[in-house]
Amino acid sequence: MGLVDFSHFPRRSVLCIDVKSFFASVEAVRRGLDPLEAYIVVVSDLRRSGAVVLASSPRVKMEYNIKTGSRFFEIPKRSPIMVVEPNMALYININQAIQNIFRRFVTDEDLHVYSIDESILDVTASLNLFGPAEAIAKAILQTVKDELGLIVTAGIGDNPLLAKLALDNEAKKRPPWVAKWTYEMVPQTVWKIQPLTAFWGISRGYDKKLKQMGIYTIEALAHANPMWLQKTLGIMGLQLYYHAWGLDASIISQRERPKSRSYSKNQILMRDYYVKAEILIIIKEMVGDVCARLRKHQEKCQEVYLGIGYSDRKLQLGFTARIKLGRPEHSTDIISEAARQEFIKRWHGEPVRSVNITAGKIVPQGHEQLELFFDGEEKKYATDRVVDALRERFGKRAIFYAGSMAGGTFLERADYVGGHKGKSE
Repeated sequence: MGLVDFSHFPRRSVLCIDVKSFFASVEAVRRGLDPLEAYIVVVSDLRRSGAVVLASSPRVKMEYNIKTGSRFFEIPKRSPIMVVEPNMALYININQAIQNIFRRFVTDEDLHVYSIDESILDVTASLNLFGPAEAIAKAILQTVKDELGLIVTAGIGDNPLLAKLALDNEAKKRPPWVAKWTYEMVPQTVWKIQPLTAFWGISRGYDKKLKQMGIYTIEALAHANPMWLQKTLGIMGLQLYYHAWGLDASIISQRERPKSRSYSKNQILMRDYYVKAEILIIIKEMVGDVCARLRKHQEKCQEVYLGIGYSDRKLQLGFTARIKLGRPEHSTDIISEAARQEFIKRWHGEPVRSVNITAGKIVPQGHEQLELFFDGEEKKYATDRVVDALRERFGKRAIFYAGSMAGGTFLERADYVGGHKGKSE
């Protein structure tokens, strides 16, 4: 392996930890069942046969090939499978409990939450306290099992990439649920990953492009000319080349903070919407949710994006409109009126099936230019404050638009968390 000098890259002790079949395992544990032996599937909505499977237990995956992304109607009717709706609030609480266990072994600076069920821990600074990375991983696995009843798996690597690859391609698949990949093991591990799409970062699009270039394996990718890869695939080509060698220069504690933030809400509707008044009330409801988050964080936005998706894609995919505001705002009425005008200008009766509202160019609410309120605007801000206070104290259903009872989705989704039901039986 003389083509790459690993001494120029960080060599740390990194864990990538995943909760096995997280949602389904939580549902098994709360019913007193072994998460590895239970037959449980979590489905987004039991009322719809086309609802998406959010998680399935290991037994269901192995015996019925039902996994995340499958559909409700694919689940055999005559089977021992228990089908339940999600409890997103519970999952978030369990995730917090798991993160707190991680914090017994690393500082916040060395902990990166990758998703609700996966985290990356740099334990380099903890080795003198808790022993080698393998011992720390086993201690975390045992602690989570003892305290929460869940099975977690851990990939160990010299960097975050190798830890992630070890997790996905070995640790997740069989006991003892721990695997370690180092730089020296790249030819026996990284280069053996098949197919190309099983490699982290290679999508079906890049898989197709690589094969058109005559690259069918990770080993071939590692021995391709990096300049040719960059010329053909851009900067991603060079990144894939380094990744094929297991190289990743990132250090968790030195990660860059995002230069800009945004607040977004997206909704795929339960049916096609053709009535303008119904679509507008949904837009206003969603703007209200985004603006409430802005006010909660004492921030305002300088621009808003309205995204509309159509169900009949033969007509058109939809549109995304960028709305520049005259000054920073977090008023529901002012921003929803701007979105209303933009929608009316662009919509011509197409069947609407998805709506997205994104607030961008965020600034602290006290940093905008001071000016006198236009007529009636102080009343709008006061109304927003009262609505926020009522919902904070009595729940989101305490006050809502009258139109939400006829065509809107606010009442149905008031208890949703992360786009799914916050609680279920």
